[in-house]
Amino acid sequence: MPTTVSDFNAVIERLWPTAFAESWDAPGLISGAPHDTVSRVLLAVDAVSDTVDQAVGQNADVLFVHHPLLLRGVTTVAETGYKGTLLAELIRARCALVAAHTNADIVEDGTSAVLAAKLGLLRQEPLQRGERPGTGLGRIGLLPEPTSLGRLARALGDILPPTATGVRVAGDYEQIVSTVALCGGAGDSLLGLPAVQNADVYITSDLRHHPASETREQRLSFGGGPALIDVSHWASEWLWLETAARQLAAVLPDVEFVVSDIRTDPWDFVVTQ
Repeated sequence: MPTTVSDFNAVIERLWPTAFAESWDAPGLISGAPHDTVSRVLLAVDAVSDTVDQAVGQNADVLFVHHPLLLRGVTTVAETGYKGTLLAELIRARCALVAAHTNADIVEDGTSAVLAAKLGLLRQEPLQRGERPGTGLGRIGLLPEPTSLGRLARALGDILPPTATGVRVAGDYEQIVSTVALCGGAGDSLLGLPAVQNADVYITSDLRHHPASETREQRLSFGGGPALIDVSHWASEWLWLETAARQLAAVLPDVEFVVSDIRTDPWDFVVTQ
């Protein structure tokens, strides 16, 4: 029997249960007909014009993304806005849109766990534990060997796909770090956790000015608290797509899974001063 959109969505639910998602989140089947067949799936972090065009151009039956397109109180999908236009293009091409967001962050091999594995962190644990063993937001662990903050930042630059904003650091380049806390995607909401405050460095994305400044000043004035590394939100989560593709292919061997290499980080260039 051919795989259908309904079958695909059932596998998504098994791997990344929507019950694990944050209350404000909206993962799952966003558009598409449950009975349509699925032979090719394109994976991307974001549903934007470039990835939608890629999915349609490659005759994908599903565009599977990390970030839900319909979030933050969307009240219309008219083709007078970009979200309506993207959905219309997908629907006309009979390409379903499916998302796994915070429900894919919290699982044992989710977005943060993949980044932690790329860094080789040992004795990994969630920063904020979930209901099931091994689940939770973020990760904390030990580097195989202590290294300088600068060398760790450069290693991240090699691990992550390139973006215009690169890797930003608050801390002494030569500071020796061993205990690493991290959260793929936007993670300054976890900055106050004791595990983060007791780490040598915290790696995440979208750090706001005031939380970052307060953490830096507290460390400079009184010691304690982590150095900060801020990376691209898109880049920190893009690494997970290969893992997701392998997991899906193991369950659906007759379906082709392709990871998009299109950069959907919103920043195009920087001007250094």
